Amino acid sequence: MFGLIKTWKALEARGIMGINRRNADYVLKYNKRHLYPIVDDKIITKERALAAGIHVPEMYGIIETEKEIEKLDKIIGGRNDFVIKPAQGAGGDGILVIADRFEDRYRTVSGKIISHEEIEHQVSSILTGLYSLGGHRDRALIEYRVTPDQIFKSISYEGVPDIRIIVLMGYPVMAMLRLPTRQSGGKANLHQGAIGVGVDLATGVTLRGTWLNNIISKHPDTTNAVDGVQLPNWDGFMKLAAGCYELCGLGYIGVDMVLDQERGPLILELNARPGLNIQIANDCGLTQRTHAIEAHIEALAKDGVTEDAEQRVRVAQGLFGHVHPG
Repeated sequence: MFGLIKTWKALEARGIMGINRRNADYVLKYNKRHLYPIVDDKIITKERALAAGIHVPEMYGIIETEKEIEKLDKIIGGRNDFVIKPAQGAGGDGILVIADRFEDRYRTVSGKIISHEEIEHQVSSILTGLYSLGGHRDRALIEYRVTPDQIFKSISYEGVPDIRIIVLMGYPVMAMLRLPTRQSGGKANLHQGAIGVGVDLATGVTLRGTWLNNIISKHPDTTNAVDGVQLPNWDGFMKLAAGCYELCGLGYIGVDMVLDQERGPLILELNARPGLNIQIANDCGLTQRTHAIEAHIEALAKDGVTEDAEQRVRVAQGLFGHVHPG
């Protein structure tokens, strides 16, 4: 027990944030409870983003009741690919990604052939709340399937890589690229076996990777290096993430984004309780960074000054970038 306490004190000294500190000092302090539905329900998030002119994957349709499942065929129409998600799902559970049609059946992103009836069954499971937070009844969202930018072809296994940026009061504090693997079934979820790769906030260049809590430099499936990759349109991602503070009103969030081959940066979802593995991927603790932002905000408040999303991005890049922007 003494050894564990000693180890944790050493981690705290490095600014590593634990769940208790995240919940007490950030989630509870900065995230008002009545605003949670904006981020916990992907449909509400999408509608708010669209109203604010923020780019998100196109929504094809919503199914809210068992009776409405009969609308599925009409919603899908002649599309060969699409995604079905639980509106209130978490951790990637319950998401069905259709990559193509095979005669009168469908092919998932992992290559499995399924029937229309199996898709209807998945929608029914979503509606019952099987994948929702707290097990409450849910809605099914059918939307555009993102085509990843070619930059990810050599460092990702199937699926869609995404970028998560932790944002405190509109200031980005840490970023991570999440890469699908064979083990994760093509999903970019760390708890399912995806890779987390730290990203330099100033430049958008990837740092090192972490896979199943081990440090890695190469993707286990493609064997290509995951570090030293320049992510395109990095300032665009940073500004999108910073702007999500105004979008949802929550002060401490994880912003999940993707880079589509045709449509550029898109927001996938927002998270009011972002995980802490991002610290391993960046070899850096969140606490020192969040304290720096809180001190910056306090200094601005004394002068009655506020900053817009672009200014907040520049501050974060200056404070936390490995290479300061010129």
